[in-house]
Amino acid sequence: MDYIHPDREEIRNILQDAQTIAVVGLSDKPEKTSYKVAKAMQENGYRIIPVNPTIDEALGEKAYSSLGDVQEQIDIINVFRRSVFLKDVARDAITTDAKVFWAQQGIFDQEVYQCLKKRNFTVIMDYCIKVAYATTK
Repeated sequence: MDYIHPDREEIRNILQDAQTIAVVGLSDKPEKTSYKVAKAMQENGYRIIPVNPTIDEALGEKAYSSLGDVQEQIDIINVFRRSVFLKDVARDAITTDAKVFWAQQGIFDQEVYQCLKKRNFTVIMDYCIKVAYATTK
């Protein structure tokens, strides 16, 4: 099963329905892309949950070491880790209630896509969530 990018309407529906985004690899440094993107999503009303074992907090939210440590409902898992780490993140994602796995621009893994699709995840890869939000409003 080859990767199929969700269409614009499906992405719009995902973003309209979601309230909470767990950002894996979120930096606490304002100059980093992960911080800028997560901040923009937070400013548009989303609750951001930082997932990064190297920080204590970001954007005023407590950071978690892994997705498995998050006790709250996650609507979207947004990944800012290199493609080589996607398998590990996907393994953690499967342990959550989330159903959307979103890998940022430049991040892609066909095997991860296949694995998550078999577990009924909606998978979006190689696409910036901030850009998607801006173009589907």
